[in-house]
Formats: sequence, structure tokens, C-alpha cells
Amino acid sequence: MSSQIKFEQVIERGCGLDVHQKTIVATVRGIDVEIGTRTFGTFTSQIEELQVWLNSLSITHIAMESTGVYWKPVYNILEEDFKIILVNARHIKNVPGHKTDKKDSEWIAKLLLSGLLKGSFVPAEWIRELRDLCRYKRKLIAQRVAQRNRVHKILEDANIKLASVVSDVFGVSGTLILDALIQKQDDPEYLANLAKGSLRKKMEDLKLSLRGRLTDHHRFMLSTLRDSIDSINAQIRHIEARIESYAAELQQEVDLLQTIPGVGKETAMNILAETGNDMEVFPDHKHLASWAGVSPGNNESAGKKKSTRITHGNKYLKTALVEAAWAASHTKETYLNRKYGAVAARRGSKKALIAVAHKILTALYYILKNKEAYLEPDHTAYQEKRKQAQIKKSLERLRGLGVQVDIRPN
Repeated sequence: MSSQIKFEQVIERGCGLDVHQKTIVATVRGIDVEIGTRTFGTFTSQIEELQVWLNSLSITHIAMESTGVYWKPVYNILEEDFKIILVNARHIKNVPGHKTDKKDSEWIAKLLLSGLLKGSFVPAEWIRELRDLCRYKRKLIAQRVAQRNRVHKILEDANIKLASVVSDVFGVSGTLILDALIQKQDDPEYLANLAKGSLRKKMEDLKLSLRGRLTDHHRFMLSTLRDSIDSINAQIRHIEARIESYAAELQQEVDLLQTIPGVGKETAMNILAETGNDMEVFPDHKHLASWAGVSPGNNESAGKKKSTRITHGNKYLKTALVEAAWAASHTKETYLNRKYGAVAARRGSKKALIAVAHKILTALYYILKNKEAYLEPDHTAYQEKRKQAQIKKSLERLRGLGVQVDIRPN
């Protein structure tokens, strides 16, 4: 049935790729080229054979689905010679029927030549490398948190209540005490005297908390977990040093983004790793917000709005924006802080964080596009806008009660 659908052709020659783990099915279409389909392997030499074949046919455009990670090596090899459109699989669903790899590649090629495919955002190669580093660092931090939670569990199992007295078990004092416990020191007096700074004011409580039943098994587990945490810390430092080498290329953008309340250097790097530093790839800030997943959904039928839930979007970028929004909500005398309070009062803290994240994303779009620092909005104008909104709402409520009111300005 899909083969009977007619489309106007806007690209002279193109290729649709159906990419899998072991095979790539390529279909070539063009005004003066017969439809041809060939299957290639996914080894580098085999992808290069595909590259030679497409060049021999003067192909200019390629379209393929963003299937897992399998598209990446194909994209990396072919991007130098062709205009590649990476497409979300949900946007190119074929007409229901007998599904085959050949039919999928033919359908992609047909949509490509008809100009009906909207490409996904794929940043430059060095930005993709930075993205890998930043995402891996987040994974390592999550692993470290998991290992630290296991240490807390072991201490509780041994009835060592260190976390009840020490604010950070893995701070200077906590680390010294943990090392001593691993080395079979169990005298509460000795352990408590390892405390540093203000913790020494809690000596009596500290001694009580360190009296427990620590077995050889507990010490073994603590030692193993401590080694694991040290290893993760070393990996994080190694990754951070690598990220710094990329930060030099983005120093101007990092400095500009830090002018936004709630955005620090690490958050700025995480944002840039996802969005890149070229905002020209997004038509406007609304497209960027939709891609990030912080804009309200649009689902309307028969004049009724069914849902305004946000889309999934880029979860890594969304996480960075929400972290920045949380920090901005704790700033003083800023527009973002007032925005959080206003939305939270009506719709709750979670929706308020997304609203502030959306404002931060809008700000960074124009900051990166115009290479200008963040400017705090005029508070006087904000107060006047809020005042007019309150007046309008109060008048509507009074009219609903059947009361007519004449407004007389002071």
C-alpha cells in the first residue's frame, strides 16, 4: 500500500539506510537513477564500501533512523561526504503491512527525496566527545553515591551511628575514623579523638556513636567499598582533567552562562555538552525548549485541551536545567527566585522547577546566540504586571458573583 503513495520529489538523489547491529540496508532513489537496494555489513571496511558505492552514484543526501548506538559509526564515516539526516524513528512510521528491512529503507528513501524528513540535532564531533565525557562523569558520580550508601548500610549493620553525629561521613574526620575502623581500631575514645574542627565539640556523642559490634566481615566490606570509592574518585579526576581541555574552547560561553543565577561552571559545561555553542541550529528558543523537554505539551482535540505535560526530550539537558533551577530558586532578589515562588504557590514545587528551567533555557539561548551576558529583568515592570493580573482576576471573581465594580485609579 505504501508503494502507491505519490510524493513530489525535492531532492535529486538520495539514499535511505536501515541500520542494524550487523547489517545496513541501503536503498538509492533519484530522478535519473533506478531504485537499487544493497546490503552491507557494519565493519569499518564494509561501511567504507557503502561510502564508495554512494559516491559512485553521486548521492548527495542520506537519511537513517537513530537506532540505539548503531547509527554512530555509520554517521562518523559518511558525514564527510554526504548531507546526513538523522531521524527519530517515531517520525517515519511506515504504513502497516508486511515489514522488511528492504521496505523500511525504501520508505526512508522515499520520504527523504520528498523533503518530508526532519533531522535530529547532531552537534559537531568535538561537542559529541565532550558530551560523552560529561555523561560518563555523571554515571561515575551516581556509582560513587551508591557505594557510599552501602558504607552507611554496613555501619548501621554494625550499630556504628557515625552518620547521626557527623554531617559528612566521607569528610576529613569521617574518613580518618573509617580508616581506623578498617585497621581494627575499635576503642571509642581513640576513634573520637581523630575528629577535627567543630566536630570535637560533640566528643561525648561521638564516643557513644562509635561503640558498636564491628566484625571482620564488616571490616572486609568497608575496606572493599573504600577501595572502590577511591578508584571512582580517581576516574572522576581523570575525566575532569579531560573535560578541562575542552573547556578552553568554550571559555567565553562558560563565562557568559555563569551570569545566569543558579548556573555554575560545571552546570554550564553540562549544558554546552548537550546543546553545543551554536544556536543557529535551532530556529528559535521554542524549538530548543521542545528538544530539551521543558516546554508544555500541545494536545488539543475538538477545542478541548487534553494534556499539557512536558515531553521526554533530552534527559541529560533537562537534569542540568532542573539542577540550575533549584539553585536559582534559592537566590535572593532575582527574577528566577520570584518566578519559582509565584508558580510554586499555585501549582507546586515540581512544576515551578520546570517553569524556572524553561526560563533559564530561554535565557541561555539568547546569551549563546548574541554572545551577551544575562540581564536581570526590570523588577518594577514585573511588579506592575503582577498587579494588573491580580486586578483582572479579582474583577472576574466579583463579576462572577454578580457585582459590578467601577475602577478609579488613585
